[in-house]
Amino acid sequence: MASSKDYYKILGVEKSADEKTIKAAFRKKAKESHPDANPNNPNAEARFKEVNEAYEVLSDPDKRSMYDRFGTANPQGIPTGGRYPGGNTDFGEAGSFGDLFESIFGGFSRTSTRGRGNVQEGAFRTNVRPKGQDIEQPVTISLREAYAGATRIINIGGRRLEARIPVGATNGTRVRLSGEGSPGFSGGPAGDLYLIIEVEPDDQFERDGNDLKTEVKVDMFTALLGGEVEVPTLERTVKLRIPPGTQSGRRFRLTGKGMPILNNKAMTGDLYARILVMVPENLTAEQRQLVERLRDSLR
Repeated sequence: MASSKDYYKILGVEKSADEKTIKAAFRKKAKESHPDANPNNPNAEARFKEVNEAYEVLSDPDKRSMYDRFGTANPQGIPTGGRYPGGNTDFGEAGSFGDLFESIFGGFSRTSTRGRGNVQEGAFRTNVRPKGQDIEQPVTISLREAYAGATRIINIGGRRLEARIPVGATNGTRVRLSGEGSPGFSGGPAGDLYLIIEVEPDDQFERDGNDLKTEVKVDMFTALLGGEVEVPTLERTVKLRIPPGTQSGRRFRLTGKGMPILNNKAMTGDLYARILVMVPENLTAEQRQLVERLRDSLR
């Protein structure tokens, strides 16, 4: 008698699927349907058994061939003899099927007791409980905090956590707090909490990777004659000597005055200072005459 179960549909694969595709589908379905991952779903165990049964047949070339031909892997109705929790599929000793389960769930026990009853001798069951889900939470910091590093107090799930934001953090930097995510299933380990960093724009500096850009206002006489100007950095103001005849818009590079590089404090970017030449707006009649005389002398 043909089986009423569509093993291909249960695993979510086409009938032409190869061994690798079937194994990958089984891994996914087994994790999704495992009873420990679905403690509030009374149908989880039956679904989990179906997934195991489908893979046991489709992963075996002889059984799969028989199933494709007759709609069942056991057209003679011969008992298989082995047992699996809630089913009659024979997995024998650990073998290749057990090895695959071990790689998914972390290990097996020959005997165990479940909340829904005792597992029979010869059955396999995971010892390692599924890990809880990871949680992501956005955290906004200033550019100056990204430069120097920062600390944030995070309140999550009734817990007050202190998180250290690393020096050189950028938009999208992920800060991991191990074990601070959702609780695990049936006593399994908790997931992790990931802080997703967003760096606010700064009024004085523009960030370009690990470099910084800023504008420096210079009076026309300093630009004409040359001299020292003050350039702000994220640490302190520094002196920059500009040559005579400096044009508005010219950029000067201050090596090592940019952002620290994430996970490499010994390296820093550069700061680029763009000169903006400022001219007087309100001249007296006498001052205007002097400027005109200077203009005429330069022609």
